[in-house]
This record gives sequence, C-alpha cells and structure tokens, in this order.
Amino acid sequence: MPPFAKPETVLKRSEELINVGQHQAALAALNEIFTSRRFKQTPLQSLEPIMIRFVDLCVDLKKGRMAKEGLMQYKNVSQNTNAQSIELVIKHFIKLADAKVVEAQSKADAAVGEIDVDDLEESETPESMLLGSVSADQNKDRTDRVLVTPWLKFLWEAYRTALDILRNNARLEVPYQQIANQALKFCLQYERKTEFRRLCEVLRQHLQNVARYSHHAHAINLADQETLQRHLDTRFAQLNSAVELELWQEAFRSVEDIHNLLTMAKKAPRPAMMANYYEKLARIFMVSDNNLFHAAAWNRYYALARSIAKTDEEHTRMASYVLISALAVPVISSNAPGTGNLNKTKSDFLQGDQEGRSRTGRLTSLLGLSRTPTRAGLLKEALNRDILKKARPELRELYNILEVEFHPLSICAKIEPILASISQDPEMAKYVKPLHSVVLTRLFQQLSQVYDAVKLSKVMQLVSAFKAPHSYSPAEIEKFCLNACKKGHLNIRIDHVAQAITFQDDVFSTDAHPAASTSSEADNVRLQATPSELVRTQLSRLATCLDTTLKTIDPSILANAEAAKREVFARAVAAAEDEHKAAIARKAILARRKELLEEMATRKEREEAAARAERARAAAEAEQKRIAEEAKKREQERINKEVEAVRIEEAKKMAKSLQERGGLKLSEEELANMDTNKLVQMQVEQIEKEKKELAERLRLIHRKIDHLERAYRREEAPLLSADYERQKEEDLKYHKAARITLLQTSKEKHVADLEIKKRLTKILPDYQQLRSIIEDKRRGEFEERRRKATEQIELEKEKRRQQVREERRRERQEAQEAERRRVQEEEEARVRAEEEERLAEQRRVEEAQRAELEAKKRAEIEERMAKLQATADKQRQREEEAEANRLARIGGAAPAAAAPAAGGWRSRAAAAASAAPAAASPAPAAVESQRPSIFGAARAGGGGGGGWREREAAKKAAGGDASPAAAPAPAAAAAAAATATAATAPSAGAYRPGMLRGAAAGNAPSAGGWREREAARNAASPSSPAATQSQTPTSTDNDGFTEVKKNVYRPPGRRA
Repeated sequence: MPPFAKPETVLKRSEELINVGQHQAALAALNEIFTSRRFKQTPLQSLEPIMIRFVDLCVDLKKGRMAKEGLMQYKNVSQNTNAQSIELVIKHFIKLADAKVVEAQSKADAAVGEIDVDDLEESETPESMLLGSVSADQNKDRTDRVLVTPWLKFLWEAYRTALDILRNNARLEVPYQQIANQALKFCLQYERKTEFRRLCEVLRQHLQNVARYSHHAHAINLADQETLQRHLDTRFAQLNSAVELELWQEAFRSVEDIHNLLTMAKKAPRPAMMANYYEKLARIFMVSDNNLFHAAAWNRYYALARSIAKTDEEHTRMASYVLISALAVPVISSNAPGTGNLNKTKSDFLQGDQEGRSRTGRLTSLLGLSRTPTRAGLLKEALNRDILKKARPELRELYNILEVEFHPLSICAKIEPILASISQDPEMAKYVKPLHSVVLTRLFQQLSQVYDAVKLSKVMQLVSAFKAPHSYSPAEIEKFCLNACKKGHLNIRIDHVAQAITFQDDVFSTDAHPAASTSSEADNVRLQATPSELVRTQLSRLATCLDTTLKTIDPSILANAEAAKREVFARAVAAAEDEHKAAIARKAILARRKELLEEMATRKEREEAAARAERARAAAEAEQKRIAEEAKKREQERINKEVEAVRIEEAKKMAKSLQERGGLKLSEEELANMDTNKLVQMQVEQIEKEKKELAERLRLIHRKIDHLERAYRREEAPLLSADYERQKEEDLKYHKAARITLLQTSKEKHVADLEIKKRLTKILPDYQQLRSIIEDKRRGEFEERRRKATEQIELEKEKRRQQVREERRRERQEAQEAERRRVQEEEEARVRAEEEERLAEQRRVEEAQRAELEAKKRAEIEERMAKLQATADKQRQREEEAEANRLARIGGAAPAAAAPAAGGWRSRAAAAASAAPAAASPAPAAVESQRPSIFGAARAGGGGGGGWREREAAKKAAGGDASPAAAPAPAAAAAAAATATAATAPSAGAYRPGMLRGAAAGNAPSAGGWREREAARNAASPSSPAATQSQTPTSTDNDGFTEVKKNVYRPPGRRA
C-alpha cells in the first residue's frame, strides 16, 4: 500500500499533471487516496476539493466505475458528519455529465450541418448510398451513435450511480428525489424507453428495500408525511413520464406504486394530485380498451376536478367526457360471465372467470371504489351530478336515444349524425367504435321486444345508416350476434336457410344463460316481459301477489309487524347503552394494551439504543486508542526517520566536503555505512595530513623559488630595454593610424550634416507654421485641461472641507463620549474605592475582634498553667519533705564526694555559687544527683539516675583519690544542702512533661510553656551574683540534653 500523502499535496500534484496533459496519471494519483487506511480520518474540508477534481477527471475520461467507487467511499466518510458535502459532489457529477451530453449533441448537429457537398445536383454521395445499402440509419443517426450515444450511456450510468449512493438514507432523501426526477426528465427528453423501464425497476426496488433497512440508524420513515409526499411526487412524475412515452405497462405499474403509497398515508393527498392520478388512470384504461374502468376513472376525476376548473368551457368538457365514456361502456362487456364457447356450462363459466374477478377487484381498489362499477351505476351517478345539463347538446341527445327512448327501427339513423359529429373531435373520436357496439346491442334488444324473427336483410337495412369506415357487413353482424349470445345478453338463433334471425321465446327448450337475468334487465329499456321472463319470475310474482292479498284481507298483520318493529327498536335502544359502555371499556382496554405494548417497545428500543451506543462507544474508544497508538507509532517512526535522514544528510555533506578537498577516497557503500563520528575523525585526520603535506610543499617551494627567481631576473634584465623600444614604436604607429581615421570620419560627417541642413532649410517655414498651429491647439487644450483641473481641485477642496468638518464633528462626538465614559469610570472607581474601604474597615474590626478573642484565650491558658504550676510546687514540696525524712532515718548525710549534684546546669551553678567557702576544696564537679521520677520514688543508693553522662561522672567520682573524710566541714555542709536541695530534682535523662521541666531551687524557671520559661528568664536580675553565675554554664553542667543556641529558629518539635 502506498504511503499516505496529505490531501493538499495530492491535489497540487494532480493539478500539475493536468497542466502538462497527464489526465490519466492525475486521476490515478487522486484515486490512491481512497485506498489509504487514513482516508476515513481525513477532514472533509480537505477531501471535498479532491472529490470535485476527481469527479471532473472521471467525467472527462469516461471512468464511470471508478467514479462510483470513489463516491461510495466518500459517502461512507461524510454521511454521518456532513451529508451536504456528498450532495454537492453528486450534483456536480450529474451536472458535468449532462453538460457533456449537451456538448456532444451540439457537436453532432454541427457535424451534420457541415457536410460538404461537391455536387449540389447530386442528392446522395456514393458513400451515403453504400452506407444506406447496408444500414437503414441516416447520416444524423450514425453521427449521433458515434458522438452522442456514448455520453448518453455515461449520463445514464451517472444517474444509476447517484441513485445507488443516495438510496435508503433519511439525510440524503431530498437529493435522492431530486436526482430521480432528473433521471425521469432525462428519459423523457431523449426518449430512452429502455432506460425508463430500468429506472422504474430501480426506484421500485429501492422502495421495497425501505422496510428491509428500517432498523438502520438513518432509515427512511414512510410514516413521516413529508417523506411520503416526496415519494408520491416522484411516482407521479414517473407516471406522467410513462404516459408521455406511451409505456402503458410501466404507467400501470406506477399507478400501483402510487396506490400502495396512498394506502400508507395518514393524511389525504391534495385534490389536484389525485385528479392527475385519475386522469392518467383514465388514459391507461382507454389504451387497454377497458371502457368500464375508463368511465369510472373519468367519474372519479370529475368528482375532484370540478372544484378546480375555473371556466364554463372546462366544466362542459369534463362533463361531456364523463357522459360519453359512460355511454361508450359496451353492454356486452368483458365483466359478463363466460369467455369460452357456447358449450360451456355455468360452472365452467364461473371457474373460467376467477382470474377476471381478481383483476377486476384489483382495478377497483386502484380507483378507490368499494365495489365493482357498472354501466348503469355510472350513468345513474352522472345523472345525480347533473352532468346532462353541463354536457354538450349532441351528447344529451345521444343519451336520450340510447337510454330513454324506444325506437328499434330508427335508432341507427338517429345516432349516425351524432356519431359523425363526435368523430370530428380528435379527443372524442376514440369513443365512436365502442358506441357502435352499444348501438347494435340496443338495436337487437329492442327488436327482440317487438319481433320473434327478423330477416337478415332487414337488419342490414337498419344498420345501413352507418357510413364507412363504420359500416357493417352480414358477416360482421352475424359475428356480433354470436358474441352477444355467448356473453348472455341476447337469446338469438340464426337461420341461414331462411336468412333470418330468430329471437327465442320457447322457455322450455332454451336454458337461460347466467348473465341473462343481470345484464339485459338492468341495461335495457323494457317494453314488455318476454315469455321466458314470465316463466322465470312466476313464483316470485305469485309470492308478491299473495303477500299483498293477505295484508289487504287482514290488516292486523301490518299492525303486528309494526308492533314487532317498535319492540325491536325499543330493545335496541335499551341495549345500546350497555353496548356503548362495553365498547368504551373494550376501547380503553385496547388503548391501555396498546400503551403497554408501546412502552415495552419503547423500553426495548431504548435498551437496544443504549446497548448500541455502548458498543459504539466501546468501539469508538478502541478505535481512538488504536488510532492514537498508530499515530504515536507513526510519529515515533517519523522522528526516527527524520533523525536518521538528518544524520545521513550531515554525513553526506561532510563526506562531500572531504571529497571536494580531494583527500578522501571512499565508495558510495562505504559512505552510507559510516556515521558522523567516523567522518569527523576522518576529517580531523585528513586536515592533519593536509597540514603536514602543505608544510612540506611550502618548505620545498621556498627553497626552490629563491634560486629560480634569481635566475629569471638575470636573464630578464637584458631583454627589458629591447621590449620597451619595440612597444614605443608600435604605440606610435597605432596613434597615427587612429588620428587619420578620426579626421576622415569627421570630414565625412561634416559634409553629410551640411547636406541635411540645406535640405531642412527649405521646409523650415512650413515647420514653424505647423509648430505654431500645434502650439496654439495644445495651448488651448492645456488651458481647458487646466480649467477643468482647477474646477476639480475646487470640488476636491470642498469635499475635503466637508470631510474635515465631518471628522471634527465626529471627533467632538468621540471626545464627548470619551468624557462621558471617563466620568462614568471615575464614578465607578469612586464607588469601588468606597466599597474597598468599607471592606478594609470591616476586616480591621474582624481582626481586632479575633485578636481580643485570642488574648482572652491566652489569659485563660496562662491562668490554667499557673494553677498547674502551683499544684506541681506543692507536689515537689511534699516529695522534698519525704526525702528529708528518709535521709534522717538513714542516719545522717552522705560524704560530700558521694552526694549527687541536683538539677541541671543552672541549679548546679546556683549551688556552686552558694558554697563559696568550699570552692578551694577538691569537691568533684561531675557528681550527679539522683533525680526523682514523677512516676515513683528516687532510686536507692543515690546514683543510678540520669543519662550516660551522669552515670559516667558518677563512676569517675567513685574512683577518685580524695576520701570522704578528707572533705572539710563546709564542703560537707554544702554537699548536704545540695543533696537536700537536689532531692526534689527529677532524674536526668528521663522524660519530663513541659510543666515539670526546669531547675530546682527558687531561682530556676518554673515548669510550663515557652511563655513561662521566657518570663522566668527575664525575671532573673543581672545584679544578683547567683543569677549571673547561673546564666554562665560550666563544663561540668550536663543534664543529658543538647545545648541549643538562643535567638535562632527552632522547629516546634525541638523547642524547649
């Protein structure tokens, strides 16, 4: 598969190929885009120009199949997003094909008109005679076959293609109907009967497929009134075209199509449309010699068209057609039972007429009638509509002669002038032949009422009133009688020996025909009943007479019947209410059942739609994911290719530069396999090599050039003076020759100039006169132009003044508008500033309230902490007392060396300051005190508490050289005091809550938070020696905690 190219690139390439005459290559280039997998992802804005150009090339090259494939692909892409695009392309395709047909037709006409005739007296050329001998076509026909027929075929294929692409899609329904109407006009314009039949089949097939594809997303809904109306319009256009082309079978099929669509319509079609429908049906029935349904169609047409007709002439014409069509329905019609010979029985007649009944019912439904029309019914309906008053006078007289009057001996003579008058009208002349059949039938029916037998010559004398071409021979009369007898309308026997026609009256020897009791009684003017009719109706007449007699003798019968009738009516009225309620209840049940079914169908459809949407969404997501992955992969491949191409291009450029220098000798394969690094390395090596070679060559040249130049100059010195002399001689010679040539040329030019001056002096007065004339003329023109220019300048100045005034007025308006906007903006700024000031004041009040609230909370916290501190002090005092009691029970104070130091570094510093007399004694500073735990009593032995530093100091103190006894008394007293003071200090290195952290002794800060400790430190006076000393830590101060610098940032978890 070829790589995908951008649509703009393909279009540009095709345009270039078209410009150089390569139309086939341009079409192939455009066709490649349809075979690409990325065709469906291409935007329609880019594809539409390509499709237009593609269609142009397909029409120019007669590539109908390729155009169909391309349009089908484009339809699949655009029908769900932009249906107007495919409509535009299809219409452009049809327009181009139609233009080609018109162009070919004009070329054919021009070709026929431009035939050169050498001999004007010669009617035909030898070539035309030869072609005429082998073909019946004329010159124009042959020219059309060569020039026009191929394009007509292409246009027909274009219509087929367009209909196949646009079919069965609700979004493309309107262009589909438009193309169908254009195709019908094409068949009608060029009289393409075969193509018209195929077009009708195509449209019929597409209509049948509507139900098959009803479950599709954009299926055609014939329940929609507008859609159904468009289909009806197309079928009526098809019917009109079929009638114009005289394709009556297709016209009848079109009528059936229209009838099927009308049965689906919820709304009655327009009267004008139905009138056209019945008019075309009447023409179809007339062509098919079905006079009965032809008259019924005219009757239906008149019922609709009489309200449309505007003039009395139109009313008279329509009424005349309705009346004459009804009169022309033969009495011996095809709807009478029996179509076989005279030997068939009644069952044979009925069995053979099943097909006729089916066809009759079909035609009846096409006319929208509930039952089959009859001649008598049509005439009765015409009389009810007062058609006799509106019809032509001769037709009224014809009706009276055929249907009202009884004159068997003069009927033909009276009707002949009327038929002659009717035959003069081309439209009504087609009714003359069926009227003759009706006249003959009436003639024999009326003769049978008067005579038992009639000579054949007498009959021929009666029908001799009909002139040619409607005259009759004895054989034709005999044939007519046989047909009437076979159809059951006449009971006749022909006696060829006596040359007479006998009307059978022997009721016991003749079996009555099935049609005898229906046709002849209804369609004939009765003078008297025949004997056979009297016999057949004897029982019915007897029953009627007896019933009348009983009612006359016993009037109670009528009274009882009337009472029974009233009782039946009463029961009917009583039961009507119950039946009405039952009908309403049943209707409600049916409506509810219908609603439930509709809800179920709607729910099912909704679920199916949701499932389809979910499947479509999943498929779309999968497709998008696949497309994204493919796009990412293609992008990565493109980047890799670009990088590789750049690398190869750089390598080629570098190799080329190296080759141009002449030092690199590599083949194409070696260059292709080398990368940039290798080439750079080779380039460096080449440069170094060239430098070395250049230096060596320069060294050799410098060495060689000194000696060579010296030798050249020695040899050149004697030759310079000789060359100088030779050059001076040549320059002098060239100077003399040039001077001589210049003098000669100047003399010749001077002589020529004198001749010209002498010749021009003669015409100088004329020249001056002409010049003055021209100058005067030009001066006048100049003055006129200057005047016009001055006027134009004044006009422009005035326009400019108006423009300046308008601009100044506009500037004033703009300044006023700007001032108004400025004032408005200042007002808005003032309001905004006031609002901001109000909001700021509100925030300040809120912050003050919040600060006050925080101060209250802080005071409460400090008060609570003070209470906790007091409680801790009391607890510490009790522990000190307990410790003192314990030490008193033990029996005295421990040596000073063994007494642990109490508190932290501040407490120890305070203790050291208070024991000033013992400073000279070697009291160990690293002795730790046993700090009591808040969770229990202090450890026994006085030494196990604290961290590792305290324990290490205790070990060192225990192993010292000084003995406890050697310590002086003040030191012992100080130690005892320190021991007593440190008894309340917590153990070093143990966890202490914040409220209990601090040094023992009164000058140590109390337990609590940072505020309490900060207040205690600030309370310590610098003038006190103890305070000063307590703030200066010593090397021995080690309470197990790391010293932290002051005034530095400490995280909340590290603050003490």
